[in-house]
Amino acid sequence: MNESQQEIGSMVNLWRSLIVGDQKSWVMFENGTCLILMQPEANLAAQARQIMSTWGPVSIGTSAADFEVVALPRPLGGWIVTGHHPDMLNYVSTRDYTDPIPSEMGIGLIGRDMRDCDAHTLNVVHIEDKRVRMIHAL
Repeated sequence: MNESQQEIGSMVNLWRSLIVGDQKSWVMFENGTCLILMQPEANLAAQARQIMSTWGPVSIGTSAADFEVVALPRPLGGWIVTGHHPDMLNYVSTRDYTDPIPSEMGIGLIGRDMRDCDAHTLNVVHIEDKRVRMIHAL
């Protein structure tokens, strides 16, 4: 397993531990943006790309540039950065933000930049499909 695959695996495990609700399907993009699909459609990747292309790009001076930062408790640490789409999340680790005095502005800008990059590349690296599959007995 190469370093990139290990990094993706670590992020997948992180999102699995953070997302509350075993029934929630979600998609992760290459820069770590996690998009929870509250009303999953047939093609989760296509649905996520459509939402990301609409809601992900940053436009300064609009709600698309706004963000909130939520500190995570130890031992995990780091921060979750949210934006104007309620189900679009970014994780900023203490490795990503190394300033000894945490700044919500600095942390939020890192998370927002991750989202903006994902909105332009639209590269899905993981799909977590939690839809219930019906098995019909004959």
